[in-house]
Amino acid sequence: MTTRETKIEHIDAGKKVGFSNLSDQEIYNFEETFGAHHYDRLHTVIRKTEGAWLYTQDGRKILDCLAAYSAANAGHHHPKIVAAAVEALQGHYSSVISNVVYTDLLALFCKRVSEMLPQLAPRFGSGGNKMLPKNGGVESVETAIKLMRYFGFKQKGIPDGKQEIIVFNNNFHGRMIAVISFSSSKLYKEGFGPLTPGYVSVPFGDIEAVKKAITPNTCGILVEPMQGEGGMYQPPAGFLKGLRELCDQHELLLVADEIQVGMGRTGKMFCFQHENVIPDAVVLGKAIAGGLAPVSVMVTNRELMDMTFKPGSDGSTFGGYPFACACGLAAIDVIEKEKLPERSAAMGKILKDKIDKIAARSPFVKEVRGKGLFIGIEVKSGDAMVFCRKLLDLDLLANDSHHHTIRISPPLIINDSEVDYIADRLEKVLVP
Repeated sequence: MTTRETKIEHIDAGKKVGFSNLSDQEIYNFEETFGAHHYDRLHTVIRKTEGAWLYTQDGRKILDCLAAYSAANAGHHHPKIVAAAVEALQGHYSSVISNVVYTDLLALFCKRVSEMLPQLAPRFGSGGNKMLPKNGGVESVETAIKLMRYFGFKQKGIPDGKQEIIVFNNNFHGRMIAVISFSSSKLYKEGFGPLTPGYVSVPFGDIEAVKKAITPNTCGILVEPMQGEGGMYQPPAGFLKGLRELCDQHELLLVADEIQVGMGRTGKMFCFQHENVIPDAVVLGKAIAGGLAPVSVMVTNRELMDMTFKPGSDGSTFGGYPFACACGLAAIDVIEKEKLPERSAAMGKILKDKIDKIAARSPFVKEVRGKGLFIGIEVKSGDAMVFCRKLLDLDLLANDSHHHTIRISPPLIINDSEVDYIADRLEKVLVP
């Protein structure tokens, strides 16, 4: 089947798809004239999304193999999440409300998220977890940084301003100033100084390097259980357990950034569960609200949360506002009741087996790695976007990770025929 033969059957020729009747060229022109050029966009305008599919004005139907970097784990416009959003809007309980008063939605969302995770930081007590909500994921990463720093100051007696956090090379935790300060990417931080001090970066997966980096001023370790933007890498077996042991030994906080790899993406609800490791705090975002509202959270033991955050020490106008919480409650329901982590494990195994067989016959593939529906295909040339553009011509949207790796991370709802669709397109571009 050719690209142009993939049509949207229920849309009449010439009928508007999505919000406007603007031509694709007009949209390109408006973005060029009025928008910041902070993304190197592929030349395609998406007008509508549904399930695992993206639709254009001219009738193309494109399989989404990015899922907005795991924000759309439940698929685009999942009917149960949409119904919750519509009900919140029509019921007049969705608008932002000042945080000087309570809302039932935030209270329920706090309870649901806190109880969804195992008891975090159990050495500080078994009284349960608490969460602090924000909007974009990077905000909750910075919340976790505040937690680690305050713990170092209050609990360990580190002089304020001397606290250090261990991070990992090729990490990706967002692009705010405090976070880009410890990025390995020159592009993320050049010209944006002065940068924030207090971070020590070591190779991902190297437990000996972590040991050497620990000083009396170290207060925590921030880690992605699997790296996404850094190249779709999983650490060697036992690495997370090694981090846990070091944190217990040296009285440090272990924080897992699960924004991309949590909520079922790697075949378990949380990626740290692959090693049966319990972090002291977890950062979640993207998929936690089903892709319909920006929501992120930092969750930790209630003792640590209450020690660190008092009235005035943190806040966010839209963090945890009612509409976002309504979407979040519905999204968690969908992920749990439809067993999306289990589905990711099963479909991911089938897809990875197919990709491994393609890679064995491809002169272009260096390595295939991943868990669940979080799969990277590293290419020998180091330029994965060449293949991503060819995939888009075949109606499959993928992107590169760290330049050298094709990222395959579709919505967790994909079925057998969609797995075959992905494998078919990959074979076309990877096997001459």
